[in-house]
Amino acid sequence: MIPRRLPFAASVAAATASLLFIAAGAVIVVRATPASAHPAVACDANNAGLTLPAGFCATVFADKLGAARHLTVLPNGDVFVNVRAGGGGGESPLGTGKDGGLVVLRDADGDGHAEVQQKVAEANGTEVQVANGHVYVTNRNHVVRFPMVGDRPDAGKPDTVIMNMPVGGHTAYNFVVDERTLYLNVGSRTNSCQQQDRQNQVPGVDPCVELETRAGIWVFDAVRSRQTAADGQRFATGIRNAVSLTMNPVDRTLYVTQHGRDQLMQNWGFTAEQSAEWPAEELFRVTKGDDFGWPYCFYNPELKAKVLAPEYGGDGRRTDRCTDKKAPVFAFPGHWAPNATMFYTGSQFPAKYRGGAFIAFHGSWNRAPLPQGGFKVVFLPIKDGKAAAATFDVFADGFAGPGGTTTSEGLHRPTGLAQGPDGSLYVSDDAGGRIYKISYTGGR
Repeated sequence: MIPRRLPFAASVAAATASLLFIAAGAVIVVRATPASAHPAVACDANNAGLTLPAGFCATVFADKLGAARHLTVLPNGDVFVNVRAGGGGGESPLGTGKDGGLVVLRDADGDGHAEVQQKVAEANGTEVQVANGHVYVTNRNHVVRFPMVGDRPDAGKPDTVIMNMPVGGHTAYNFVVDERTLYLNVGSRTNSCQQQDRQNQVPGVDPCVELETRAGIWVFDAVRSRQTAADGQRFATGIRNAVSLTMNPVDRTLYVTQHGRDQLMQNWGFTAEQSAEWPAEELFRVTKGDDFGWPYCFYNPELKAKVLAPEYGGDGRRTDRCTDKKAPVFAFPGHWAPNATMFYTGSQFPAKYRGGAFIAFHGSWNRAPLPQGGFKVVFLPIKDGKAAAATFDVFADGFAGPGGTTTSEGLHRPTGLAQGPDGSLYVSDDAGGRIYKISYTGGR
């Protein structure tokens, strides 16, 4: 029988203390012992199935958690994971596959594997972040926070910060908290703002009324309770669905990635190759008032420009109506589904990684009849708010397993990224319910 409340350690020295489970839903917290306590880097045989650059290795930090979405690591090494209800990795022994929840993970002996895996609070969604003395989580179409008491959330004192956001369409409602400001991704209701969604040759609504309330980034007060959509202010627009939001600590500016529109071949007669590669997935540097063009425009990687969407009279090459839309920092292959971006600030990895961005690609379902793509973590150097290289490096691959490039049924699908206090990189997977820990062992 799992106890409902157990004492938590108040310090790293008490790292073997038990954690709290709550049966009805939870955020998962994992604790990784700081490098100072266990300086040796643990590695699994065959790097847990991943292909990594020379000098790096990986462990399966936790497994079969359910649909593990985003995660964060506390200064004491505890890892919190928001597990979405409905599956991922089969039925978890924590019950998260069915109900979702906030989970805590802890590696007490420093072997790269979390011996303690406990469900600690109600949650069901994508995001988790610790800020302002609280842990913030997405719970369906709400954002809820729990006060931190020592190194755990007080699950009995939930505070609903944002409530009753729109349902239907893209509803990850991931966010980033920066002091008293909460930036919220409000994804579009539709694929391309057609009069009838995802139908052949149906024109777009013009002007697209969705943009008044969705398809952008909204800001809210991070400490005020029971706000609704009407309390938010639109910060940026023309972003179809930004499952990844992060604050770059170097320039203190918001960066997001967009999931681009679908079905250029099926609905508008573009070639299979065009439909697979167009539009590119984009990394945006976002400032107040920016407009990135959805649904009127999409990014054509061949032209390296935003072009008019067919719903609004475009042919994939015309740029009218799009010349004033903000360009991306970088354009990635189409339909790879970027789900997380993390700027590396640690010292464990070689110097080339410091200040650059790791991006987790969840993998595609809609590049057919071409092979599906994504299912990997890449690295892009960033300097002065711009890409510092003409291309990206594939950092971690092999998540999908056999057949993962021909179907969307990858065994593991990268979803969240977080940096540990020792500079290691954690990657969550919402298909197999796995958390990977990637560390550097080679010389610099």
